[in-house]
Amino acid sequence: MIPPSSSDPAARAADAQGTAALAFDIGLVCLTALALVASFFFKAPGAEAVLAALSFLGLIPVLVSAARSLWSRRISVDLLASIALAFSLIAREWQSAAFITLMLAFARIFDRITQGRTKKIIQSLMKYRVESVRIQTGETVRTVHIGQVRAGDRVIVESGDRMPVDGTVASGEAEVDESSLTGESELVPKKAGDKVFTATVNESGSLVVVAERIGKDSTLARIMALVEEASRKKSRAERAADTFTQWYIGATLAASAVMWAYGLSPNEILAILLVVCADDIAVAVPLAFTASIARAAKRGIIVKGSAAMEQLARMKYVLTDKTGTLTRGKPKIAEVRTYGGFSAATVLNRAGMGASESAHAVSKAILRYLAEKGIATHAAHDYTEAPGQGVEFSHGTEKMLLGRLSFIESKGVKAPEQALADIRAEKDAGRGVAVLTIGGAVAGVLSYEDELRPRAREIVAETERLGVREWHMLTGDNARAAAATAAQAGIRHYHADMTPESKVAFVHAFEREKEPAVVAYIGDGVNDAASLARADVSIAMGGIGSDAAIEAADVTLMKDRLDRLPTAMRAAQQMRAIMWQCFGIWFVTNAFGLAWVVVGIPGLGVLGPAGAAAYNFLTDFIPISDALRAGLGIRSKRVHIP
Repeated sequence: MIPPSSSDPAARAADAQGTAALAFDIGLVCLTALALVASFFFKAPGAEAVLAALSFLGLIPVLVSAARSLWSRRISVDLLASIALAFSLIAREWQSAAFITLMLAFARIFDRITQGRTKKIIQSLMKYRVESVRIQTGETVRTVHIGQVRAGDRVIVESGDRMPVDGTVASGEAEVDESSLTGESELVPKKAGDKVFTATVNESGSLVVVAERIGKDSTLARIMALVEEASRKKSRAERAADTFTQWYIGATLAASAVMWAYGLSPNEILAILLVVCADDIAVAVPLAFTASIARAAKRGIIVKGSAAMEQLARMKYVLTDKTGTLTRGKPKIAEVRTYGGFSAATVLNRAGMGASESAHAVSKAILRYLAEKGIATHAAHDYTEAPGQGVEFSHGTEKMLLGRLSFIESKGVKAPEQALADIRAEKDAGRGVAVLTIGGAVAGVLSYEDELRPRAREIVAETERLGVREWHMLTGDNARAAAATAAQAGIRHYHADMTPESKVAFVHAFEREKEPAVVAYIGDGVNDAASLARADVSIAMGGIGSDAAIEAADVTLMKDRLDRLPTAMRAAQQMRAIMWQCFGIWFVTNAFGLAWVVVGIPGLGVLGPAGAAAYNFLTDFIPISDALRAGLGIRSKRVHIP
């Protein structure tokens, strides 16, 4: 969904309420800090009265939050904090109460920062939205609001304009900056027939674009929805942290009751409660996830929530599609052979008919080859496609098949020995083949080859250095062609002759075999949607403009750049390390604080309630500051992909 606009009364009211609450907490922090300075260092008369008044004021939002948590049958940090604050006020420990007030106000401020990060990311994306659009109707050009644009309208985009819609270039040429969606600064040339996307910028040239997706259906809106969805999903680590916090607070309250029963003074119990308050962890852990997801988004890596980020950090096995993932996904026709007296022109003409309605990469390669040769394509009749296998079609009285040799043979067609020999030779060379039959006889064989992505071997090796144990390549190619591609990419395990259905079954079986290790599947987001949905963590290549990638994948790489996988892994592993560091810091500071309260420190004595509150307040900033590092940068080894 797209967030409400600033003109929405409900949105304005919510923004005003959030701004007022933030202003209240900032004001409370400033006034309390000044009163503490006046009380500690200047012994100003009336300072303690001011501290008392500010602490009573600070108790109100804490009690409200604690009551809401109890109403929903949850124990929150605010419950422990409100008890400690109430005890401080009853004991007239004004300085302790003031430090608790500071601690809680800062926690609320950081919590709003955590919640506000998603909103800021979405707002930063919303600035790319275009309000007015120039529409061409015949010879007339008029300017309309973006809300009036409909699919099929011809939109004029001049140099310097942002693309207002997702669509296809009808005419004109331009260089487009797609960095707002992909993170790539290099300009992308666009011409008739190319796709363009909302929020990208026409840097030079003029285009007429046929609108296809507008508003909530556009790529920009889908990315915004992904970011918003990411903020709502909690990882197993975050849920564990929440559960730990609740049990920890319950145990602390129970221990306080036991200590009271065994005769500890209220001041001693209060000091212990103040030291062990877990508000820093409650803020730091979600802040680390949010900061890391935001940072990845700026690099063109969209992660669907902290659960996906955590899975990415723990990834041990990678199952990958070949076409469009390890390879560029644009096979080229290498050679055309004919049999049975059929001419090359006839074979190409009929192959074009068979490819005309298919979205398969080989079909697209056939159509590109025909376009280069200037051969016209005619529509087929009675068209039926078996996904990943081939097509059955007719033209006039002719019945034809185009596809794999196994598909042709399953239809009862027997290939001549010469054709079989040629097919074996092509497959031994690592090429794929598409067989064409006309009237039940093999008429031609079209061989094709797909180029491996540059430096794919280095990228595979880099992920293995980051903890991946094995890569497995799943492909519909025969074993010899699969072996050749896998060897080039540095992948030891490959599985050939696979259909989309067998890939899904393989992913399911492989996950069960390797459980509880995390298994990832990388695909192009179109033909591999089912396999993506099955994996522990799914990674879609070429996500820009791909509905299937955005819907099915946990991680979407906004351009088909394989080198972003190690970058995403580093971001996830860095986030996970920071999360555990936050827990470690919290444990060490709490242990030290408890020792100071219970047995004292030589030369410093025993920590009382005021000192315990000050100690907790100051040490809160350590894990929170550490969590913020997740958004400062991702360590990366630059791998150039042309």
